[in-house]
Amino acid sequence: MGDSISEGTIVDLPVAPGDFVNVDDVVVVLETDKVSVDVRAPEAGALVEILGEIDDVVEVGTNLFRIDTDADAPEAPVAPESTPEEVATHIAEPAPSQTPTSAPVAAASAATKAPPPPPAAKSAPPSAPSGAPASQPVFLGTRNERRTKMSRMRQRVAARLKDAQNTAAMLTTFQEVDMGNLMELRKRYKDVFQEKHGVKLGFMSAFVKATTAALQEIPAVNGYIDNDTQEIVYREFVDISVAVASPNGLVVPVLRNTETMSFADVERNIAAYGQKAKEGSLSLDDMAGGTFTISNGGVFGSLMGTPIINPPQSAILGMHATKMRAVVNEQGEVVARPMMYLALTYDHRLIDGREGVTFLKSIAEKIADPSKLLLEI
Repeated sequence: MGDSISEGTIVDLPVAPGDFVNVDDVVVVLETDKVSVDVRAPEAGALVEILGEIDDVVEVGTNLFRIDTDADAPEAPVAPESTPEEVATHIAEPAPSQTPTSAPVAAASAATKAPPPPPAAKSAPPSAPSGAPASQPVFLGTRNERRTKMSRMRQRVAARLKDAQNTAAMLTTFQEVDMGNLMELRKRYKDVFQEKHGVKLGFMSAFVKATTAALQEIPAVNGYIDNDTQEIVYREFVDISVAVASPNGLVVPVLRNTETMSFADVERNIAAYGQKAKEGSLSLDDMAGGTFTISNGGVFGSLMGTPIINPPQSAILGMHATKMRAVVNEQGEVVARPMMYLALTYDHRLIDGREGVTFLKSIAEKIADPSKLLLEI
């Protein structure tokens, strides 16, 4: 199931013992803390036994089923030969009308003659309890509750988020950024970009590239604390986890070595991950690792928030909605500009306040003036 996964829960058994399975047929579906995993038949044969039941938790390396590879595939049923129908060569004369005598028709006829059921009696409105004042309101609402079992993924997400709160000294700092120049750049070149690269130009590629440059400027944000050895690990590569919505919840596939990616590479990979998330085909390898996370709550209308670190990473960037706000420009004039709040949550055990603020300010400056990304300044 992958190096980062230790166990999974059986959530579906598409086939039963005695069924014949072909190579790559799904036999067991597991749900882990990150994604659902289809366990497929390595060879064709008859399914002899499934070594587990729904909701069983199985460890990595556990045998899940047995297949008899010597069994022959069942023969496909032979369709009976069809006899050609005779084609009528004359027009039948209409039969004389007769009184219907079949049981179904008679029953229907009898039903039409039966007297209609008496109208249902109207229920009287609930009255106030005896002895209560006449003006006391009567409560007509329900007090129902509904319980559902937490999925394996939701349990693991809850545990990881609580672990992050209990382990890291999380601190959030905010910065606002003017999106005007980036929006103008996208508007001017989006058609040419899509025609050349076959993918739409969005804002995420600019944020990924700006974040990558800032992580190289402030290495501590790209590092982490190894709690077992009490060492600080500084990474010389950048793998950015990007939050993507899926039918089973939020998942975070990883863009690897973003320091080597172009804008088109970033957009192409994000589009591919988004499609795989919709199809439910994201693999464990797609989501393993990551040195930093970008979460875009702005697509849901979030104005501001404090994201939670994704362990063992040391920081996370939160993007929010772009809103027209009144700002004072360099000439002292009050103008309306498209502004976005950025939030950086970081582990204060490793990252000092100066480093956190400098890092976030670097991202904001590159987004406000995209030419700095092209010139790498």
